[in-house]
Amino acid sequence: MVAAVVLALSACAPLPRYTTLPVDMRPSPNFGERRPNYVILHHTTNDTAEQAVSTLTNRFKQVSAHYLIGRDGRIIYLVDEQKRAWHAGDSYWGGNRDLNSSSIGIELDNNGNEPFTDAQISVLIDLLRDLSLRWNIPPANVLGHGDVAPGRKVDPSPLFPWRRLAAAGFGLWCDPPYQPAPAGADDATLLAALGYDVTRLPAAVAAFKRHWAPDDATPVLSVDQRALLQCLIGKQQTGGGSGSYQ
Repeated sequence: MVAAVVLALSACAPLPRYTTLPVDMRPSPNFGERRPNYVILHHTTNDTAEQAVSTLTNRFKQVSAHYLIGRDGRIIYLVDEQKRAWHAGDSYWGGNRDLNSSSIGIELDNNGNEPFTDAQISVLIDLLRDLSLRWNIPPANVLGHGDVAPGRKVDPSPLFPWRRLAAAGFGLWCDPPYQPAPAGADDATLLAALGYDVTRLPAAVAAFKRHWAPDDATPVLSVDQRALLQCLIGKQQTGGGSGSYQ
């Protein structure tokens, strides 16, 4: 009985405030301890932000994120940035098999079949800038849920503006022309070098294309896409972010 009371009180404890951006405080009880080095982006699949908040703060759902950004650009703060929110689940990137323990989770109020709003993406960029400055998160470590859980998750959708994000300094991007990939480099080798789990190669190929080539649904990488992968790997290794933009 005492333990239940303590748990209930802890769920209502105020959130420490780090960002200077305006946020609505909506503490979620679903978290554990950790330090962030990645940002994982999601879409909610809901029609309203309040529907998403209901899920993300429901003790029995056991799912949460640190922030939710509404279609109108409102930021809702759910879990202390230094706590382990439950958003990535069974995940992998570049040898890291527990992204929940090392990432900030940001949910975007979007049903998965609609464009992301300009207000929402503008505020997301502000929040990423704020997080990156405070936690020193590398540009390459801003990823999608589908990147770290290929075959299991597909968010954010192919409509997400990764190129715009990279132009602002978050995530990786390369524009053509690309230098050819090394002779003999196959899809699995290149995808694994970037960070993907390639134990299910078709799922990794699909995840890569959803992020960097959303108009191509074919099951293998083209010559140009292998060259693009090689460019992204080079930028990742040198700590770079965006490529050229026209």
